[in-house]
Amino acid sequence: MSPFTIDNKVGEVVTVFPKASDIFKSNRIDFCCGGNLTIKEAAAKQMISAEQLITQLNMLYRQSNPNKDYINWKEKSFSHIVHYIEETHHQYLKEELPQLTPYITKIYKVHGNKHHQVEKVKTLFQQLKTELLEHLMLEENTQFPLIEEYDRHPTHETLERAVSQLDRLEKDHQNVGNILKELRKVTNNYHLPEGACRTFQLVYKRLEHLEEDTLSHIHIENNILFKRLFNLYA
Repeated sequence: MSPFTIDNKVGEVVTVFPKASDIFKSNRIDFCCGGNLTIKEAAAKQMISAEQLITQLNMLYRQSNPNKDYINWKEKSFSHIVHYIEETHHQYLKEELPQLTPYITKIYKVHGNKHHQVEKVKTLFQQLKTELLEHLMLEENTQFPLIEEYDRHPTHETLERAVSQLDRLEKDHQNVGNILKELRKVTNNYHLPEGACRTFQLVYKRLEHLEEDTLSHIHIENNILFKRLFNLYA
């Protein structure tokens, strides 16, 4: 029996089978902010065959070891998930965003006149950087401590505080997802122009990795951490 059907939600599939994110990414299917769509709905949105998508997913599942590098988030405490996000994804952003900034400024100054998309890349990256850093501060200084408080003292009052700003955080995620989509669009899926220098190559490669890490980051928050809290509060 095949493990996945067209009625499974995209986010839930990635939660139980993380490698599914590779297939969704290659088909431009949003598995983080759009994780509540079924595979059928997501495929229709991208005008691709849901049946072919399911065939790909189930074939990859059978070929893979689904337990390799798999984290069963259902067994993890809220505090464990919060610490994982901070130590893995937040730390990466705090290091990568300032380090990438001068390289983007450099290719704008050197190549901006010839390759006009670079100006848009610079503007979008600055928007992304501002949005993400403000988002990290809100999570680390306000919302995550409230979630950890609920983990220590699970009462209705602490749960109410733990979910107090999750709607806003999900809206932040949507904004970030839109910027990432626009970056991919203006770079023509990070296709380098002819004769691109090494700095140009470096920027596109690191932007693509930034996208990949951020989508995984949002997926864990939206479809695992926040969803569990909302379900308890409902």
